Amino acid sequence: MGANLVERLRWLLLLATLLLGAGPSLAQSAGAPDQGLVDDLVAANRILYDQAIVDGFGHVSVRHDKDPSHFLLARSMAPGLVTAEDIMEFDADGNAVDAHGRAVYLERFIHSEIYKAHPEIKAVVHSHSPAVIPFGVAPVPLRPVYHMSSFLGAGVPVFEIRDAGGEATDMLIRTPALGAALARALGNSAAVLMRGHGDTVVGRSVKEAVFRAIYTETNARLEADALRLGQGHVTFLNDQEAAKSAETNAALIGRAWDLWKTRALGEAD
Repeated sequence: MGANLVERLRWLLLLATLLLGAGPSLAQSAGAPDQGLVDDLVAANRILYDQAIVDGFGHVSVRHDKDPSHFLLARSMAPGLVTAEDIMEFDADGNAVDAHGRAVYLERFIHSEIYKAHPEIKAVVHSHSPAVIPFGVAPVPLRPVYHMSSFLGAGVPVFEIRDAGGEATDMLIRTPALGAALARALGNSAAVLMRGHGDTVVGRSVKEAVFRAIYTETNARLEADALRLGQGHVTFLNDQEAAKSAETNAALIGRAWDLWKTRALGEAD
């Protein structure tokens, strides 16, 4: 009886480590990613910290260049401290391929489920961007007030975790089911607000996702100021203005990236 109990406990421990991504994984690696992609992901972490989009919390990922069902994400740590050695590979279900005992983010399912549902998305940023949070809890939509945030389009959807996880969650996207619900709420938008939590921003490249995360935060500050100044009356970009501005900005992301990267790392592309 005692031996059976020990054996059961051993298997339970193994199961727990697999779920946490800290033990041996059955997932197969897609192979070594392009070093430039890894370097961009490291830079993205550092830039988002330098621009105060993330602090000790938050994360950014990018699809694996060898297998689009896999993605790259740092081990669980403060984004401002990420180096190339901290970048890990995950499969389509959020399982770490190469954990080697390293802790993984609880909310990696934000990334896995968005990539699964939206093949056009190549990078994902999740943050607790401070100016954005009020728009997830107040009955005021986050909409573009100037050309740099034109990607916000007609407004940003809000994910209500109670609808997917009930009344007693810790607000974290810690299961595939919650990640899938968030991916549905995102729809075709560039960003989704997470009530009482933060936001998730996506892009067709890691540079675009970082650009959008930074200007989502900036737009939130400006919109709040405009609402106060205009006593609730604000002129937003219309659909045509937003579309044209977004087209122009897409060609200029590299300029901002080089500045942010130089400031955060002391180097540009």
